[in-house]
Amino acid sequence: MKATFYGQFVAGEDQDDIRPTIEKNMKFGVKSILDYSVEKDLSSEEAKKAEMESCTSDMPSGELQDPEIKRYRAHEEFGDRREKVFEARTYFYKDEADCDENMNIFLNCIDAVSGATDGSGFAAIKLTALGRPQLLLQMSEVLVSTRAMFDKIAGTDVDILLRSFSQKDLRRSLKGMGIPMSRDETKKWFTFLDSGQDGEVDLLDWDNLLEVSMSLHKVFNRVNVKTGEAESLITALTEEEENQMKNMLYRINKIAKYAKQQGVRVMIDAEQTYFQPAISRLAMEIMRKFNKDRAVIFNTYQCYLKATLNNIIIDLDLSRKEDFYFGAKLVRGAYMEQERERAKTLGYDDPICDSFEHTTENYYNVLNEVMRTIQKRDRGKVSVMVASHNEETVKYTVEA
Repeated sequence: MKATFYGQFVAGEDQDDIRPTIEKNMKFGVKSILDYSVEKDLSSEEAKKAEMESCTSDMPSGELQDPEIKRYRAHEEFGDRREKVFEARTYFYKDEADCDENMNIFLNCIDAVSGATDGSGFAAIKLTALGRPQLLLQMSEVLVSTRAMFDKIAGTDVDILLRSFSQKDLRRSLKGMGIPMSRDETKKWFTFLDSGQDGEVDLLDWDNLLEVSMSLHKVFNRVNVKTGEAESLITALTEEEENQMKNMLYRINKIAKYAKQQGVRVMIDAEQTYFQPAISRLAMEIMRKFNKDRAVIFNTYQCYLKATLNNIIIDLDLSRKEDFYFGAKLVRGAYMEQERERAKTLGYDDPICDSFEHTTENYYNVLNEVMRTIQKRDRGKVSVMVASHNEETVKYTVEA
């Protein structure tokens, strides 16, 4: 095999092996992204069994009818996430020790990047390698349902960043949704939401409903709409699952901290749409923490997804308001066939753009939004990598 595809696709087996290839590329101005690409050798049946065991909570849940909720549940027919995917490696959860091993592999990759590229390269990681995927599913479901409620209250008639609601709007919307709440209760809840204290709740205020904390003692909070009180999602997890959540956050934090110490940038790979809301939220949280001086953490945006433009607009605005460095990698996407089939089977809206041309248009719109933001903000505050095999896209980027 080394005499065939290794020369094209594999830089080497270890840190010493990869150095000549990296140094050769650097002479031509080509930098490197190191991506550990070894996968466990599992049969399809073994993969499905591992997926169902790792994506199903021990807490009892009722029968699901809503297709949007089904989207964030495991389904055995789609349990082998490698099917119809040709460009992305896949991790299946075994146990916490296996996640620790994956973390150590990523730390070694950071060492390899630091040693071979003099800090100019990147290391790529996948969050499904660092924790039980059921936790990402649950987090994604809460994030999406909470964002949908914001849209119900604020409306969708204006651009996403202009959406907001007043205390009067909130009371009217809650009444329309059949949620009984007195005037005093509405005022109490609105005051809690209005972190900017400007009389309007915008998306940034609203997203503070859900706080992902890297400090471990306060993992994931939301506000109960009916009571107006903050509550922890930890109550919806078993003690073992709570520990697994803490372990996952610890691993992510350790990798980001070590990368910053070593002067290496980290790209968080995009994954399937049912994991992606949680992955993107965690990526933004560690950007907030570690991108204070430079762009260390990069999030990946899949431009074949219809929602990507809105998502990157929101993330760019957050980085501006909180004044941290923003890093983005733009890709088309690697899970199209799998995503389309899953959406059709489970009955939720297809998240993928309708055609290659629509994906290209979306890619350019996302890129243009990033480029406009680069022009507006201080030099270096926004970094973008255009990850494309498409010659026309590369030409468009150079001319942008």
